[in-house]
Amino acid sequence: MKYRKKIKYIHEGQYVAEVEVKLMEDETGWSPYLSIEDAYKLDDVRDALRNGDLKSATKYGRIYELRPVTH
Repeated sequence: MKYRKKIKYIHEGQYVAEVEVKLMEDETGWSPYLSIEDAYKLDDVRDALRNGDLKSATKYGRIYELRPVTH
């Protein structure tokens, strides 16, 4: 089994989180896929952003605020 790092972007409301995860690659037809831990990590970040808890979300990666450029 091989592993490679990838950045996943989670968009929720006016925020985007940049979270690093490990993709697992093997010889099955389901490859590449996330580990259970990384899947839960993405869910935790999404929940934190949804609830406006930026402090918890920053434990997992960088957080960006989206702002409209024009109206």
